[in-house]
Amino acid sequence: MSRLRIAGVTKRFEGADGPLTVFEDLDLTVADGEFVTLMGPSGCGKTTLLNVVAGILEPDAGTVEFDGQPVDPGELPIGYVFQEPRLLEWRTVGENIDFALKAAGVGPEERDRRIEAWLDRVGLGEERNSYPKQLSGGMRQRVGLARALAIDPELLLMDEPFSSLDEVTARGAREDLLDLWSETGTSVLFVTHDVAEAVVLSDRISLMDENGAVFEELVVPHGRPRQFDDPEIHETQAELTRLFFEEVE
Repeated sequence: MSRLRIAGVTKRFEGADGPLTVFEDLDLTVADGEFVTLMGPSGCGKTTLLNVVAGILEPDAGTVEFDGQPVDPGELPIGYVFQEPRLLEWRTVGENIDFALKAAGVGPEERDRRIEAWLDRVGLGEERNSYPKQLSGGMRQRVGLARALAIDPELLLMDEPFSSLDEVTARGAREDLLDLWSETGTSVLFVTHDVAEAVVLSDRISLMDENGAVFEELVVPHGRPRQFDDPEIHETQAELTRLFFEEVE
């Protein structure tokens, strides 16, 4: 059974010339523990779809189902990692994670335990009392990941979380993500424009066209762990690039 099922979802916004349809009657699934990536041109609705799943936006039609039951997306146990970490600059690293845990209804003693445990797991155990402005971009994004995972989510949404990092830092961040995903078994819905990143991280890649429709799904045919310089990985990247550019041209 799919853990997450997006069934016939439509989203429109009011524009100056009338309603603008971002996507219509869209279907997508994420199985238990599966890593699914969305790729598509800018403006095709990838982030909008994540926001619908997260309950930030309401769909105009369709349902978001979890474990086979239609639910209010705002009630789903979801962690969200944004393109920018969106940390509260006036709060310390520990206080940023505490804020999310408190909002999730976690008690004080358990919050303290999780803050310490997750900062250790992302290699930032010494930075609990630091402020975000004192951290590098990669460290800030790791705080964002720790904050999202500390609430023990059933589903992790990630919107181009490594796009602002240099490639060396991003590669380390991807490795950290895969390690944590392997440990937690959390289902992941991930957005990227990076073909290599998609192939190395994903179990399955859904390609969206400029109209917000999923026109192709690619099951990544490689075991784990994967290496960026593996020739077979390069072949799958070439296939994914071909599928994508044939559609958008």
